[in-house]
Amino acid sequence: MSWTRASSSSQEVASTYKDQGGVERGFRFLKDPLFLASSVFLKKPERSAALGLIMVLCLLVYRLAEHRLRTHLAETEQTVPDQLNRPTARPTMRWIFQCFEGIELLHIHSASGRQSLILRLQPMHRLVLALLGPPYEKIYTISS
Repeated sequence: MSWTRASSSSQEVASTYKDQGGVERGFRFLKDPLFLASSVFLKKPERSAALGLIMVLCLLVYRLAEHRLRTHLAETEQTVPDQLNRPTARPTMRWIFQCFEGIELLHIHSASGRQSLILRLQPMHRLVLALLGPPYEKIYTISS
C-alpha cells in the first residue's frame, strides 16, 4: 500500500468519524424526555422494529430540514435569532420547532361566510419558511 493511499483512507476515516456527531445528536434527541419515546410500550418485536424504523425516518427528515435551512441561511448570508436572541446561521431544527409553537389557525364562521387566519406568524417564521421553500410556505398560506 502506498503512502498516498494510506493517507487518503486515513483522512476518510477521520472525516467519517467527525461527521458522526450529527447522528449522535439526532439519537440524543430521540432519547430526550420531551420526545416521549419512553412512554410507548409495545408487546410484539415486529412493532418495536416498525417504531424504530419510523423514528429513524423522522430523524432523517429532521436532519434534512436542518441541513436545508442551514445551507440556505449560509447561501443568502442571513441569520435567525438563537435562544439568547443572538444571530446564528446554524440553528437546530429543535429550536426552530420551538419557535413555531403557539402559531394557530383560526376559523371564523359568520353569516357572510368563512374566514381563516394564521395567528402569531412573525417575520422570523416567514424567513424560515421562505428558506425551506415554497411547499413549506404553502402550508402557512391561507387560500381564499
